[in-house]
Amino acid sequence: MMDRHIRLVVMLLLVNTVITAIYLFYGYIRKTENIQGRWMKAVVMLLCPVIGPAFLFFSYWICRIFFRKEVDLADVVFSKERVKTVRKPNEDVERNLVSMEEALSVTDQKNLRTYMMNVLQRDYRESLSVISEALNSEDSETSHYAASVLQDVLNEFRVHVDKKIRECRNTGEAKEVRIRMALELLDYMNQILEQHVFTGMEQTAMVQKMEEVCELIWQADHTKLSSTYYGMIEARLLEQKLYRQCELWCERCMEQYPETLVSYTGRLSLYFTIGDRERFFATMEELRASDVMIDQKTLELIRIFM
Repeated sequence: MMDRHIRLVVMLLLVNTVITAIYLFYGYIRKTENIQGRWMKAVVMLLCPVIGPAFLFFSYWICRIFFRKEVDLADVVFSKERVKTVRKPNEDVERNLVSMEEALSVTDQKNLRTYMMNVLQRDYRESLSVISEALNSEDSETSHYAASVLQDVLNEFRVHVDKKIRECRNTGEAKEVRIRMALELLDYMNQILEQHVFTGMEQTAMVQKMEEVCELIWQADHTKLSSTYYGMIEARLLEQKLYRQCELWCERCMEQYPETLVSYTGRLSLYFTIGDRERFFATMEELRASDVMIDQKTLELIRIFM
């Protein structure tokens, strides 16, 4: 009798371990949640045989059935109206500062110069689009400040990017080191390029260099590219009308992160821009049928696109 009970317990433990392993493998394949959350649930399943898996299973379906809300897109209207996107300011820093447009209309040159100096005292690499507006100021000293800053920053950017790309190509360095440098370079390039302070042709050339850096990472170890980096390169390529390259990265993102929102928003942006209604609405249906939650920002984005 005792042996029978022991065999039953051992069997339950084995089944529980198999279920936990299947859960981990499924999570690794689908990438439906972050690694830490997946492993924490696996530990609960191992430490609480039967009860742990049962609790996670039923809580998942209770949330899906009773608490998940479908997004109503019935009121979305298709049009190609554009809106001018303005980067959200840092409220803590900007609360006491007027906009550059208002500052340029001020006739008091002393106040305008003071405002300009306040901008330059901060990390002005994040304010280059604002500084570039001061180039058209009637005050020669203010426009000189702006031109000097932009020239210095953009020259530094050009030199730094070329240098780092050469280092990332250097096969003498360890692969991990090259990937780390390339990821840091992507962040640096995106911070400048998203502000559109280069002229048209040079902006396109710089975006192509940014894509080259992404390609170096993808060839070395594509798992190091998070969905955020995919979103960066897709947005920059789309802005420069490099549609073929943009579609390539959209496909790669969908393949690597099928359960993330950026995999859908990138394709929606591309298909709307090139006027491919069929694939646009097909992607919309995929998004609605998936388990991906649509946040308010994305819903507004879809309404604008449609």
